[in-house]
Amino acid sequence: MIMMSEPILTVGICAEQTITIELSHPFARTPGNVFVEGQITVRPHGTGLLLEGALGRAELPPEVILRPPMREASFLLRDVTIGVQFHWQRREDQRFLGALKLVRDGDAVMAINIVPVEAYLASVISSEMSATCSINLLKAHAITSRSWLLAQLERSRSAVSSEKRIAVVETPEERVRWYDREDHAHFDVCADDHCQRYQGITKATTESVRRAVEKTRGLVLMTEGKVCDARFSKSCGGVSEAFENVWEPTRHSYLVPVRDSGRDEDRDALPDLTNEGNASVWIRDSPGAFCNTRDPHILSQVLLRFDQETVDFYRWTVEYAQAELSDIVRARSGIDFGTILDLLPVQRGYSGRLITMTIVGTKKTLTIGKELEIRRTLSRTHLYSSAFVVGRGDVQGGVPGRFLLRGAGWGHGVGLCQIGAAVMGEKGYAADSILRHYFRNAELVTMY
Repeated sequence: MIMMSEPILTVGICAEQTITIELSHPFARTPGNVFVEGQITVRPHGTGLLLEGALGRAELPPEVILRPPMREASFLLRDVTIGVQFHWQRREDQRFLGALKLVRDGDAVMAINIVPVEAYLASVISSEMSATCSINLLKAHAITSRSWLLAQLERSRSAVSSEKRIAVVETPEERVRWYDREDHAHFDVCADDHCQRYQGITKATTESVRRAVEKTRGLVLMTEGKVCDARFSKSCGGVSEAFENVWEPTRHSYLVPVRDSGRDEDRDALPDLTNEGNASVWIRDSPGAFCNTRDPHILSQVLLRFDQETVDFYRWTVEYAQAELSDIVRARSGIDFGTILDLLPVQRGYSGRLITMTIVGTKKTLTIGKELEIRRTLSRTHLYSSAFVVGRGDVQGGVPGRFLLRGAGWGHGVGLCQIGAAVMGEKGYAADSILRHYFRNAELVTMY
């Protein structure tokens, strides 16, 4: 995949029954070749869309584009939902540069931002973490995010775009799913954490962010002539996970388990965390790692304001009463397990993350996986990770009155560990050293 120019990207921001938009300048509307300005609302109407604003009403086709008159012109979207299905989900107003495409989608309107890749990346870096990070981390993250994005574009715009990237293996005894970024019908990527967190110019983009994106322009990770499907998560918990243990069963040589430490003796002494006994000791302990830090200066670089509502990321605990856990599992899985008797590990990955586990209930016993399915089933939002061990308490007649989950890490743990990379950046590691640490067997190549 060789590109001669910077790609233009379509980013799905939100889908609502009514979308309220504020335009900083008059935007040119197509079709129609007329200008729209001020505050407008758009909603489904007939077979198309209805636009209402200070200049009156206009019945429009199912797809329209509003184009800015100049680079600095922007549009504001009111009440955008962010953190969809995560523990910090909320609504906020968001401002964007570039063009705005509005598409009728059933009974909703989709707002889609049309923006060049490098401008998108400047926002992603500021949206995924604080714009005050070290320049080394910002560069490393820019290259990681660009690599992931171009790998997705290559796949979705090629012949394999028809492949469904949510897989389910389901029998009466087992339900195994993995959730990757889906190929979207109306845009390339979404703006939420399910792809990459993108909030336009809502978050301040500093000179450091601009410099990091400019200095790495077109630079990606590649292996064997292909752009790396580079991944990242908040905290690996001490060891990164292999791609195939989280998503489709395809091995990538650059997404392999890595001990998150700069010490040779640590890397050489990594226990086999696929072994239940070793995993239990590892998760209950707090071994040294780059991402094992409580330095508020470093954490504030990676954890945005709403992320900092949770500070236990390297090691965490969650406790459930019997009735609460039974209700959560029933609501999230759609299955009545009855009273939950046990949560049994079946298979663990290289980081100690559960790939599959068995829920034992008085009415139903079922093995579930992979990691995100486990995290979704055992929480009203998402557990921080699937690297956890289970303790049962207040057991009477074989029935636990409560469950204590002790866990490690935040997120899927594959690829770059954002907190670990932040620590490396503060320690003076250059961007290429950070990338070599997390992405083995990959090289840096300039695409455009």
